[in-house]
Amino acid sequence: MINFFRKKRKKLADDNKALKYARYAIGEIVLVVIGILIALQINNNNEIRKDRKKELHYLTNIKSDLQLNISEIKDYIDARTLRIASAYKVIEHFEGKPLIDLKQFTSDIVNIYTWRKFYQINNTFQELTNSGNLALISNESIKNTLLNIESLYKKLKYEEEHFRYDAEKMLYEPSYKILDLNPVVKQYTYQVSNGQAGEDVDLPRANYKLMLKDLEQKNGFVMAVYEFSVMNGQLEEMKSKCEDLIIIIDSEINN
Repeated sequence: MINFFRKKRKKLADDNKALKYARYAIGEIVLVVIGILIALQINNNNEIRKDRKKELHYLTNIKSDLQLNISEIKDYIDARTLRIASAYKVIEHFEGKPLIDLKQFTSDIVNIYTWRKFYQINNTFQELTNSGNLALISNESIKNTLLNIESLYKKLKYEEEHFRYDAEKMLYEPSYKILDLNPVVKQYTYQVSNGQAGEDVDLPRANYKLMLKDLEQKNGFVMAVYEFSVMNGQLEEMKSKCEDLIIIIDSEINN
């Protein structure tokens, strides 16, 4: 038996079949490896296409959020600009301007008392961060601008909280002690509803005059001018970044 295998090996060596077999075997291994690599590449390409589809979906939704956010920001800037004007008019009366039109004065002070906080529309960004999918956004400029907008929003919320504290200490608390708010609220309701509801009432001129001697309340309206102006500046910066980001997103989607 041993002699048989010796003869067989000698014959394979003589015919160079061993080398041919080795080449064949190596070729088969190379083909298998290439096949695996191709399959992996196809799978990777499919995953890349899926991720890109998700990314484009997110980018489209981010753009929609930004457009709504810009509209909301414009409304708040306009509203706070009117409130700044109201605060200036109120301060004029603290500084000696005769108080003649009580209804207008009521409208101006209530315009400050009823200020509202801004809440940005960033549902898609929150979904991305909460789900851990922010990495799907491949364009670093888009990610960075989103994060910058979020940082500006946090600064705005801090400013709002600062004014809320000032308003409570310098506007609301002193007013509760001096003004009879019932006729003020009735008149404000009457004015806002354009006569369709509410009640046109006599306003407390004596209480208003007492109010205008209160330096603390005057400072409250001064802080309203300052802090509403700061907030408007922050909102303008946010709006500008939102507009810039829409341009970047459009370019990314078109690519």
